[in-house]
Amino acid sequence: MSIDVEDWFQVENLRPAITRSSWDDCESRIERNTDRMLEMIARHDLRCTFFVLGLVAERAPQLVKRIAEAGHEIASHGYGHEMLHEIGRDAFRRDVDRARKLLEDLTGRRVRGYRAPSFSITDWAIDLLQETGHEYDSSAYPTIAHDRYGRLSGIEGEEPVVELRSGFSEVCISCLKLGRKGLPWGGGGYFRLLPYRVFRAGIRRILESDRPYVFYIHPWEIDAEQPRVKGLKRTHRFRHYINLDKGEARFGSLLRDFEWTTIEAVLDWWRQREARAQT
Repeated sequence: MSIDVEDWFQVENLRPAITRSSWDDCESRIERNTDRMLEMIARHDLRCTFFVLGLVAERAPQLVKRIAEAGHEIASHGYGHEMLHEIGRDAFRRDVDRARKLLEDLTGRRVRGYRAPSFSITDWAIDLLQETGHEYDSSAYPTIAHDRYGRLSGIEGEEPVVELRSGFSEVCISCLKLGRKGLPWGGGGYFRLLPYRVFRAGIRRILESDRPYVFYIHPWEIDAEQPRVKGLKRTHRFRHYINLDKGEARFGSLLRDFEWTTIEAVLDWWRQREARAQT
């Protein structure tokens, strides 16, 4: 279970209507939504991975501490929520290094993982992530074409965890295999769009293949009362607002229906399994 901790107005779908320069004027709802998720997770005594945006950590440091004190993994979502292909290598290095140091200073724990904004990962980012102290990335979504998702060489969707470099791995967002295609089955708008029983059946099918399942969600996806933004394209409006009123209940059902753990726990388990298979 992974949660991308970013506020409602920092989402890519809303960028055409809410400029970065206006973020300080927007109502922050990140603490109430994330705290609500923490309450729901605690009921089931689960541990999850929270990919925290550096901007959120800077403005709500006590939230990051509460997440860590509850026993969850703190990972990085970068600092400024900028698409990788838009900022380039040098700015990316500064972005991820700044976020990692901020999160580690707040929690006193090493940050092992990273997830790119809107899954916009690219090959050149992997070396920079490893150089800045990260051990895994969880941005690859090996599915059918998407206008924002990045691609990584060597990731075809056949394996959920792939060692890209010595000591550095990719933990993929889960897809449901149908023939040679991978249907997006890891969360987000797909989770809110499909009937829950259908989505649950797909998760069970993935787990029956003896592979881990990796899910993602954002705190704003359980917040049906968030502001409605005007001036959006129909596709952007649909992606962001579809079934928000059902998000919290579906998240609760997901927590109840499956056993969840952190991505770092899955990575360590996978590495141990691969090591045993080679001996």
